[in-house]
Amino acid sequence: MSIRHGLLALLDQGPRYGYQLRTEFEARTGATWPLNVGQVYTTLGRLERDGLVAPHGEDDEGHQFYAVTEAGRAELRNWFDTPVPRTNPPRDELAIKLAMAVTVPGVDVAAVVQSQRRHSMKALQDYTRLKGQALAADAGRQADLAWLLVLEQLIFQTEAEIRWLDHCETRLAQHRQQPEPPTPGQNQAPAESSAKPRRRTRI
Repeated sequence: MSIRHGLLALLDQGPRYGYQLRTEFEARTGATWPLNVGQVYTTLGRLERDGLVAPHGEDDEGHQFYAVTEAGRAELRNWFDTPVPRTNPPRDELAIKLAMAVTVPGVDVAAVVQSQRRHSMKALQDYTRLKGQALAADAGRQADLAWLLVLEQLIFQTEAEIRWLDHCETRLAQHRQQPEPPTPGQNQAPAESSAKPRRRTRI
């Protein structure tokens, strides 16, 4: 998730100061990815350093406003026009946890899967309830549409996670039914001696 480009998108609609940017960012994403003011101002400093935003005066309360530059608008348009790369997928803690669990002796992998499924089902119910509330309160505003899109992405993502957990449980059951491969040296008949018996010499 690009905070950098998210702030540029907000500034493209007019100058704002840090707290305004934080509030609007969280309103449009439903606070799914909360920001702190320090993070916002750190990002603004980097954007200013790169020539993508510029100071735009202060108000009577001393708030420093920022405005997007032409270079910033070009950067924003390029972001919108460029697909999000999937060649380097982000680390998924759940996938890493299960990958480690199946290789560490003594871990009840089935219990790990079941616990995660219960948690994911609860999250799915919460997201679905929030979607219902958002649809009931929809006033046709762009911010409402933005929040609905984020919610639906979370719903689809969680549904996919639950399907994957079901698949993991099936895969684990199939693996348990497979016979253990013999260890080296087991179930091997003793090798016959290749030496021929010596004939006794008669005297």
